[in-house]
Amino acid sequence: MDVGPVEYVIVAFPGNRFRGEIAPELRALVASGTVRILDLTFVKKDADGAVSYIELDALDPTEASVFDDIEGEVGGLFTREDLALVAGELPPDSSAALLLWEDTWAAGMAGAVRRAGGRLVAHERIPAEVVERAYQDAA
Repeated sequence: MDVGPVEYVIVAFPGNRFRGEIAPELRALVASGTVRILDLTFVKKDADGAVSYIELDALDPTEASVFDDIEGEVGGLFTREDLALVAGELPPDSSAALLLWEDTWAAGMAGAVRRAGGRLVAHERIPAEVVERAYQDAA
């Protein structure tokens, strides 16, 4: 089985309530076969700076319900060290969602490169804001 590149995404939110705007887009990516969720964990820091780490299945049912239809093999791949690094960057009274996903859209290409004896020597994401600015500057 070919495995695509695996990426992590950390999305921070002010306040400690996750809202549902991201879930439908994530659900669409999974349903279309674009990504496969490997892990989804939440970090919360209260107003006093106390930190808690919450796996998807331990979220408050109201918060977790927005992720009900998202399929994946969610399971403890983020280490305590990973979570502590994220928590250290969060301001008090904020939270973050940590997502680890496989880019299933690229699995075939990744397998073809390996079978051809190739190896990936560079890969970097360019933020959308940088691309938008480049288009504006080119116009």
